[in-house]
Amino acid sequence: MSMSDPIADLLTRIRNALMARRETVAVPASAIKAEIVALLKQQGYVDSFKIVRDGKQGEIRIRLRYAGDRPAIRGIRRVSRPGRRIYVKAAGVGPVLSGTGMAVISTNKGVLSDTEAREAKVGGEHLLTVW
Repeated sequence: MSMSDPIADLLTRIRNALMARRETVAVPASAIKAEIVALLKQQGYVDSFKIVRDGKQGEIRIRLRYAGDRPAIRGIRRVSRPGRRIYVKAAGVGPVLSGTGMAVISTNKGVLSDTEAREAKVGGEHLLTVW
């Protein structure tokens, strides 16, 4: 069965695993998902991740981060969807929740956080927001 929005599926699996207090979550692998998860790890929202190749699609195993009993990801939301793409200019990439959150932007320089996109002065598709 084909999926119409694999990024939304990634976010839903992470959100559901956090609500169930799971330590790890596995998602089907793709290049864009791997870049998003790598950015989440770089920014401290997940502990680690591993891409497992199985000869087919493979999967990404994500180790979720908790501070005591509270998850590091308090909220995660898809912004641009297949039915309604949202693009932002370099100057239009603003901070999320006064800088406590992060926007993920798909640019021609790869998947960047909002601060990285502002520093590089590039815009792109506003994929998701996490706080």
